[in-house]
Amino acid sequence: MTIAAVKVHDLRFALGPSAGSDAIHRDPVYSYAVTELITSDGLSGCGFAFTLGEGNHLVCQAAEFLASTLTGKSIGEVMAGFGSWQCGAANEQQFRWLGPHKGVVHLALASVTNACWDLWARSRGLPLWKLLLELPTRELLATLDFSYVEDVLSPAQAAALLEEEHPTRKQRSGITRSGYPGYDTSIGWFNYSDEQVAANVAKSVAAGFTAMKLKVGSSDLQRDIRRTRLVRQAAGTDATIMVDANQQWTIAQTLDFARQTKDLNLFWIEEPTHPDDIVGHRRIAGEIAPVKVAAGEHVPNRVVFKNYLQSGAMAVCQVDAVRVAGVSEFLVVSLLARKFGIPVIPHVGDMGQLHQHLVLFNHIALGHKAVFLEHIPHLRDRFTEPAVVSNGHYQTPVSPGTSCHLLAMNGQCSRA
Repeated sequence: MTIAAVKVHDLRFALGPSAGSDAIHRDPVYSYAVTELITSDGLSGCGFAFTLGEGNHLVCQAAEFLASTLTGKSIGEVMAGFGSWQCGAANEQQFRWLGPHKGVVHLALASVTNACWDLWARSRGLPLWKLLLELPTRELLATLDFSYVEDVLSPAQAAALLEEEHPTRKQRSGITRSGYPGYDTSIGWFNYSDEQVAANVAKSVAAGFTAMKLKVGSSDLQRDIRRTRLVRQAAGTDATIMVDANQQWTIAQTLDFARQTKDLNLFWIEEPTHPDDIVGHRRIAGEIAPVKVAAGEHVPNRVVFKNYLQSGAMAVCQVDAVRVAGVSEFLVVSLLARKFGIPVIPHVGDMGQLHQHLVLFNHIALGHKAVFLEHIPHLRDRFTEPAVVSNGHYQTPVSPGTSCHLLAMNGQCSRA
């Protein structure tokens, strides 16, 4: 079963009025740079990276370049040494200059990596979460690149973490029957009116969600405070409430917001300021506790995550497998976070399709607490196997693969 062809698709989807809006992205176009690997017998594996429209074609072109080395190889051969392949692809002597390990080139690597994992899971007839759980430790670690993080987490230490949790896996596997809890991000997009936010909170509670998130980050801090109070009032005292500033505040504004909302018992403040300001995040984390700092949506690679974790600059790790270099780098970050005792609650640029598999692995295999997973339903009808959320819980996927095949596979870029 060799990889006979590579196709890359530039897929862009307009959203409804104000949907997806935040303090910086007022009119996003949810978009995917999709890599499709097609085998000699017609099996197809799909993976993607997430963008907001402009520049999606650049990620497609970069993915086409990276995937070209895979043709003529079997997916089993590719995955047997995938960590080495990914390391080489990320460090290609000329292409690396455009990153390194960030931006367009790293998003492209995510797209290709996720396609490889999807094809491998489909070739074995297993959903990704089950493939990950069934892989022997040695084979799983061979799919990961530990370069630049071995001072904190070596492959041997990662193996020890996995083996330590192995005897108690059965105690945590019941989550595949009960479902993984979700939280609702779509109650409070930035451009929604106060009335719409209140109505959405009521719908969310009725649908079984006990946690939800509001977009903040306005130049008018009082607007953000008013709307946060509105959500708390509408959701009730028992609900878990988070806010997301999408990097738009200064440190001083963040601390001011935290002081003025101290009585609201917020669970986290997400991306309060610029994602490269690790020291700033560490200061915020120290001053707003017990409210948590959540970050990771715009953290590009395992090295920066390592620094966040070492610095105590995040209390919630929001690594996104369609932002870092796909499933493999996501798993390295999950292992790092497990070592530091920090929960992984991903940002879902994939709309939860891929991450519903990864959080099951994190919980069952690594012992990460099953807190909840972000739920954004806006592209649900675009997938051939959309994630199923019932009574506020993700239902465990059973079909082979990563649940990332899209109905519209007629993009601009192609290579055969």
